[in-house]
Amino acid sequence: MKIAAGLHKDHAPPQSGSDPVPPQSGSDHVPPRSGTRPETAVRVIQLTDLAVRGLTRMYDGDGFPQTARGTRTSFGTELRLEGRSTRYTSIAALGLHLLPEHVQRSVLHGDTAAELARRTGIRALGHRDTGALALAVWACAEITGSVDSALYEELRGRCESGSPLATVDASWALTAALAARTQFDSGGLVQTLKRRILAAQGPGGLFPHMIPVGTGSRLRRHIGSFADQVYPLQALARTAAATDDDVALAAANACATRICALQGEAGQWWWHYDSRGHSVVERFPVYSVHQHAMAPMVLFDLATAGGDDHTAAIELGIDWLQSHPEALADLVCESQDVVWRKVGRREPRKAARSLAAAATALRPGSELPGLDRLLPAGVVDYECRPYELGWMLYAWLQRNEFGGTR
Repeated sequence: MKIAAGLHKDHAPPQSGSDPVPPQSGSDHVPPRSGTRPETAVRVIQLTDLAVRGLTRMYDGDGFPQTARGTRTSFGTELRLEGRSTRYTSIAALGLHLLPEHVQRSVLHGDTAAELARRTGIRALGHRDTGALALAVWACAEITGSVDSALYEELRGRCESGSPLATVDASWALTAALAARTQFDSGGLVQTLKRRILAAQGPGGLFPHMIPVGTGSRLRRHIGSFADQVYPLQALARTAAATDDDVALAAANACATRICALQGEAGQWWWHYDSRGHSVVERFPVYSVHQHAMAPMVLFDLATAGGDDHTAAIELGIDWLQSHPEALADLVCESQDVVWRKVGRREPRKAARSLAAAATALRPGSELPGLDRLLPAGVVDYECRPYELGWMLYAWLQRNEFGGTR
């Protein structure tokens, strides 16, 4: 079923081969630091309209699934919804709240993103996943302006306990504490998390998967994923913007400079990095969400905070969605209203990353000769997760080139 687009008011979504609908303009958008190419703007409008339709397909009346998996049937390709995710529901709410209210209600079966965020906040209370807690606080604070005090205190207690934290969770918690500062005296939590994140940053600007440094297995503790780079980058950029913190801004700039320097020739944002230095450990999989949402989101935040402008790298990443030299199959699927999740290697499960992790643990910067020939890239993962579309909306709708209401 095709869903009427909500991104651009009173228009249907652009169909394949048709001219895109021009975006609505708003008065209170964050102005772009530099203009995007016309072809990038057209592509982003098409993608964000697709995201609205895709989230409409995925919503079950109460929340969002873990994934939507493409399956072959006698009638063609269909999407099968699997599981339920508190994390992904909060992220979807963050993206959807930037749409006009009538579009939110169309996607959410009559509800608004604020109502969805409140429900998710209730479900997150007592959740053992610190990341789910942090995202719920962030969504409630930013969308509704009100966070349940028990939810906030639970997050604060975990973050101030001194126990190891996943870098992503700590970064989301810092962003959440910043969003909640008008309701709570969160300055102490902001400083605690900022110090812990900064202490984990390596000399090349990169971050490990866990903090403090040294947490985890000996063969993996030096590795950080792309997510482990972008979420602390975002949290530090927002800290700099909110508190005029030059140290946080410099750290965010250093991370952005490094990942952009390591970006692939076709715009790929690679997957695993050596946080002790400045190199890529394993390139694949290349995830679509990194290309169309996560990298743009955090690099825009950096520019807004007064940091460096990486528009060219953002646009090159968007280009990969069409060029993707590793695979022949299309990644943007208009018929199912999704962007397929990633392009990976033909390999036994995680073989390449395990080999690369072990090799670089023993010898930093080492490469495995013949790996691309032995385990070539080209396998498309035919699933799409709600957070991917949520972050896409969140990344782009805050800019006056691309519509939305904020």
